[in-house]
Formats: sequence, C-alpha cells, structure tokens
Amino acid sequence: MTSFDSSPQFNVWRTLLALAIVLVMLATSGWTAARHQRGDTNPLQRALNAWSDGRFQGKALPDADAPSARLAGFFASLSRAQRLDLAERYPLAVGNMNGAPPKLRYRANRIALEEAVGVERERVRDHRLSAEGRQEADRRMHRFLSLLHPKRHVLAFDPTGRGRVAEVFGNLDRAARVSVVVPGVDTDVLTYERTYRTFSAPAGMAKSLYKAERAQREGSLPRSASGAPRVAVIAWADYTSPAGIGVDAVTAKRAEDGAVRLSNLVRSLPGKKSVALYCHSYGSVVCGVSARDLPSRVTDIAVAGSPGMRAANAAQLGTGARIWAMRDQDDWIGEIPNLELAGVGHGTDPVSAEFGARVLSANGAAGHAGYFEPGTESLDNFARIGVGAYQTLRCAAGTNSCYHDAEDVVSA
Repeated sequence: MTSFDSSPQFNVWRTLLALAIVLVMLATSGWTAARHQRGDTNPLQRALNAWSDGRFQGKALPDADAPSARLAGFFASLSRAQRLDLAERYPLAVGNMNGAPPKLRYRANRIALEEAVGVERERVRDHRLSAEGRQEADRRMHRFLSLLHPKRHVLAFDPTGRGRVAEVFGNLDRAARVSVVVPGVDTDVLTYERTYRTFSAPAGMAKSLYKAERAQREGSLPRSASGAPRVAVIAWADYTSPAGIGVDAVTAKRAEDGAVRLSNLVRSLPGKKSVALYCHSYGSVVCGVSARDLPSRVTDIAVAGSPGMRAANAAQLGTGARIWAMRDQDDWIGEIPNLELAGVGHGTDPVSAEFGARVLSANGAAGHAGYFEPGTESLDNFARIGVGAYQTLRCAAGTNSCYHDAEDVVSA
C-alpha cells in the first residue's frame, strides 16, 4: 500500500488542493446538471403509469412501489399463465419490479429489450436526427441485441436517458450466497460491457467474479446436491451514476438515489441467502450511503479504489457487515485528498488505519480499473469473501488490519 506524508503542512496542502479542484468544478459545471426527462419521453414511467391504471381479474394491481414481500406474495398467488400474462402486458414495469420472481423479470425484460431494439432501429433510420444521433441509436440497438442473447438473464432494464441495467450470472433462486457488483462513474447501457478492457466494465467485472467464485467453491468448499456451486453474481448498473469526474462525482446526490435502489434490490432477493457487496470507485460511495439501511443478510461490503464512503470510520456506517477495503499502489485515486466539506468529498480513506476497515491485498490490479482482472489477488480476495472462505484471505502487505475481530486470514 502506498504510504503518504502525514505532516501537518502536507495535509494543509492537500486540503487547499481539494478546495481548488472543487472551485474549478463549480465554476465550469455549476451545482446542478439539467435533467430533462419529461414524462412523455420516459418509457419506464409510462409503463409504471399503465400498471397503476391497470386492473387484473377485476381488481386494481398492487402498487409497483409496494414492499417487495407484498409484491412477492401477489405474484405467488397467481398461476404461471397469469404471471406471464402480466409480463407480456406490462413488460417494463414487471421487469423492474422488486418482488417479482427473477425468472419472470428475465422474461419481461426480454420483451422490453425487443421493444427497445425496435425503437432504436427506427431512430437509426430517422434522417431528421443528426449523424451523431443515429450513430448513438445504432450503438444502443446493438447493446440491446447483445443483452437479448438467450443465455443472458437481465434482472432490470430501463432504456430512459443513459439507461440502466442489472444482470444475473448463475442461478439466483438456488444460490446460497449472492454477490452484487456496484460500479462507479460513467456507467450506463453503453459502457455496461466492453470488448476492450473487458473486466473494467460491470458485465465483465461480474462475470469474472462469478468464474472466480465457482473456482474457489469447487476447489475448497462442498458443492450443492446437484453438483453446481451455489453462488450467483449480479452486475448492478441499475442506478444513475455520475457522468465523468464533475460535481456529481464529488457529492452524494447520485449515491443517495442509488442507495435506495440498492437497498430495495437486496431486500427483494428470493430466500434467505447471504449477500456480499463489491463496490468499485464511486460505487463505494453508494454502498457507504446505503450501509445503514441494508438488511442483515448483507454480511460483507468490500470496496476497491474508493474515494471514501461518506463516513469518518467504519463504525459510522452503522452496519453489522464486515467492511473490507483495498487499493492498488498504482491506483490514481490514492492521490485524491480525502475530505468532506459542505457536502463535497467523501470522507476518510477506507484503506487508512483511522477508518478501521479490514485492508486486503490488491496485488496485480495495476491501476484503478484492474481489480476484477483474472490472476490478481484483488479478484481472488473478492471470490474468497463471496464463498465465505475467510480463512484464505490475504491482507495488504505490511498491515495486520485484516486480523481484528479474530478473523483468520493470511498476511500477504
């Protein structure tokens, strides 16, 4: 782990530098970004309005924002044919409804994706749009077509604006342990997956973690009765992340909105499975803000390349989950001053001693976006947390911060 000068003079310099950066951001970007998402251009809102106005067997449908347990009970009371009928009538609403069975959401989102492909195909052909607009429509159309692959399981999908998506790797119903990957800035439907730097995008991160967890479980832990490892991973790009390193990235507004969505997702997962969160970059701000409201099934929160978790220390997060942190020595985010002033900045560095997290090795991660690269100690540590193999974790070199609370881990 990189060591920093902790002299008073250096700390003053860091604070002044941070304030200067913030002032430049405010001068060039303004405090607020325009958010023009009118009701008539918001497909998800239209779908939710249709659901709200709809009736089923002569009765009003339950509130789409009702607690997930109530919605789960509603869907459980229906026959398979009735559930499929609702998915076909209200695909975008059902596909994003916490409490609906995962397989039904997959089916609904396939229908919604097919409709979205049609919309973008028409935009590609619309010469009233600029060449740039048609090119973006073509990129969106191909992204939606990729998500329509028969073996993909889309748990949430919203084509509005930059778009949101969540995808499941593994069998969510059968899994005993679920991992949720929470990505950072510039996450949307177009950046959700990449062919170049595959493991820096949410889909690549989650797929890499799923493979690593399967390998860990097959190598060291009992397998389920059917022979398949009982783990699942969710690539959760289902919040509106900051666009670039601007004002949104140094404040908590996007994180606060995302935290509500993250908590709702975790509460809606079927069964009593335990959950681990893996929060990268600004995603760790989302996890920090949501920590206090997460259910007890969240046993672990691991952050990588974090600018802070909106807390002075791990205890302030108000959760019983174990807090893990890591940062590669070449990660540029280690040079960003950690402070919180008038709502700007995200607080204490999670890998610092004063924060009190369990600091893990990230050897091999090579920078800010490499934590999920195969062959790295960062990914290996993530996978070991995911399957509960805490005794094989590796601490960051030169620290004993993994050892508190009698955790049996290995020093790197």
